[in-house]
Amino acid sequence: MATHTSSEQANRSMTAEERKVIIASSAGTVFEWYDFYLFGSLAAVIGAKFFSQFNETTRTIFALLAFAAGFLVRPFGALVFGRLGDMLGRKWTFLVTILIMGSSTFIVGILPTSDQIGIIAPIILIALRMLQGLALGGEYGGAATYVAEHAPHGRRGFYTSWIQTTATAGLFLSLLVILFTQEILKTQYGPTAFADWGWRIPFLVSILLLGVSLWIRLQLNESPAFAKMKAEGTHSKAPITEAFFVWKNAKVAIFALLGLTAGQAVVWYSGQFYALFFLGNVLKVDGYTANLLVAWSLLFGTGFFVVFGWLSDKIGRKPIILGGCLIAALTYFPLFNWMAATANPSLYEAQQRVQVVVAADPATCSFQFNPTGTSSFTTTCDIAKAALARASVRYTNEATAAGSPTVVRVGETSIQSGATFAASLTAALTAAGYPAASNPSVAKMTTPWDIFKPQVATLILILFILVLYVTMVYGPVAAALVELFPTRIRYTSMSLPYHIGNGWFGGLLPATAFAMNAASGDPFYGLWYPIVIAVGTFVIGTIFIPETKDRDIFAEENAGR
Repeated sequence: MATHTSSEQANRSMTAEERKVIIASSAGTVFEWYDFYLFGSLAAVIGAKFFSQFNETTRTIFALLAFAAGFLVRPFGALVFGRLGDMLGRKWTFLVTILIMGSSTFIVGILPTSDQIGIIAPIILIALRMLQGLALGGEYGGAATYVAEHAPHGRRGFYTSWIQTTATAGLFLSLLVILFTQEILKTQYGPTAFADWGWRIPFLVSILLLGVSLWIRLQLNESPAFAKMKAEGTHSKAPITEAFFVWKNAKVAIFALLGLTAGQAVVWYSGQFYALFFLGNVLKVDGYTANLLVAWSLLFGTGFFVVFGWLSDKIGRKPIILGGCLIAALTYFPLFNWMAATANPSLYEAQQRVQVVVAADPATCSFQFNPTGTSSFTTTCDIAKAALARASVRYTNEATAAGSPTVVRVGETSIQSGATFAASLTAALTAAGYPAASNPSVAKMTTPWDIFKPQVATLILILFILVLYVTMVYGPVAAALVELFPTRIRYTSMSLPYHIGNGWFGGLLPATAFAMNAASGDPFYGLWYPIVIAVGTFVIGTIFIPETKDRDIFAEENAGR
């Protein structure tokens, strides 16, 4: 495939081959995200089938390993498959990743439970989850690189933006299959059928998706840039060493992480997953309503991934990505306050009006960072703060003398830690004006068509704005990462900062934000985590990240500079 540099090539129609490349790469990546999200969506059922029979220590170990597979393993997959992709080729590497992902997911669907084969069942399950994390770590870089290296000059942002829609599409697909399966089984076999055995069906369906993905991808040719480089014998023999142990390349990867993907990741997680967490855990919106609200916002917003990818070809990657980080940082507090005042007015009013104080010995108060859900915080201060944070109470901290008991003051009422603490706290909060669990002012949807209710419509608008920020930072980022690195180490170099940013900076956001809320006493304080990182990315990206939209990625002497 010839290098395209002219404006005529940038404005021409997409060829049939290019269309096939985008469809094949995007469809395969959607199916990989579908496989990956199933585990999280069905975590409660899987936990009951594979972990609940064991003691607390064993369950804790498995929970830690499952968490590591979901987030921490992905950068290692980026290294393993990035290296293979830069040595052996893009096409065959992301064929391997989808084969690993699809096979692992299917095996979960036929895996005997711990009731049947004992502890070997969760061990196999965690091993399969680890393989999924590794495969996902290799998939994104391969798909983005492959599409970008097929794209004509001047249209890489538009072409790669289709890859950026796949995570959202995969989440939609997994939820759709789960909901459809639950509804059918409930009608045909009763309300317990899905939990008993029907949970396996979404996993088994993955074998069909795997077959389709493999068939489509086998029709593709190797990336023209890699094919040319391999024919000339100029491909890297040691891509990891060259990418991360040669300073001129390593510094670009560091700046890509801190000046692009870290901010992109926290905006991405804030606009989708933290918004969902905030609605349910902080604002007490029921799970069905919260999921529908976010689903509608994603439905309205997903097309903007492509819009901003296309726009980045016109005005550049930096203005859109870094602009999205800055706008998000400046508006998160007013947007989340607006969301709170709309979704649960009674709770929001109580947060502003009722004075609550936690008086405790600071030495007994922990920073309750608990991403795996397995840590225990047992001091009286920790118990009091966790209870208040779970109830979404705004409170202030008052340091007392060492050894002093923890006392919570709600207005004029003082509650000391003890056997009746929980009941006394609930009664005091209700008397002071915090709404009960049956709060009628909280947002409620019973059907998807309740979007025309003013309260619901306003919430969807707020969530849509948050999703719009997601599309700004995420739509052009694949093209930006591809263009930062030379062809010989591109797959390896772009994959690692992407997965560290999204797996670690983004993946830890909900747990970090909750711990910050509990420590400070402010239900909105956790927003400082994405805000600080987004501002840091804006500053670092502005100074150290070059604009790359006009680069010829086939010219090795220009790439990575």
